[in-house]
Amino acid sequence: MNIPAELAIRHNPTGQCFHVDVDGHQARLEYRKEGPRMVITHTGVPAAIGGKGIAGALTVAALDYARAAGLKVVPACEYAAVFLRRHDEYADLVE
Repeated sequence: MNIPAELAIRHNPTGQCFHVDVDGHQARLEYRKEGPRMVITHTGVPAAIGGKGIAGALTVAALDYARAAGLKVVPACEYAAVFLRRHDEYADLVE
């Protein structure tokens, strides 16, 4: 899955989140690091900007970061869990 080029997703390692601003609304994926694991705790997209693939793009950004950092992923939020079940290309990351 590719991240749409028009989405300027930013990673805030201190705040442990990925976020993007679209049409004056912010969508976020929040996580916490527990040793060699990234626990995805929340994915939120305001209804006003829903249906544009933003949650998926945030999840891909987080999973790509986890892979590059050598982290295993624990999908504690329902969206991330469903996403990972549907995308076998990330199966190696799931703990």
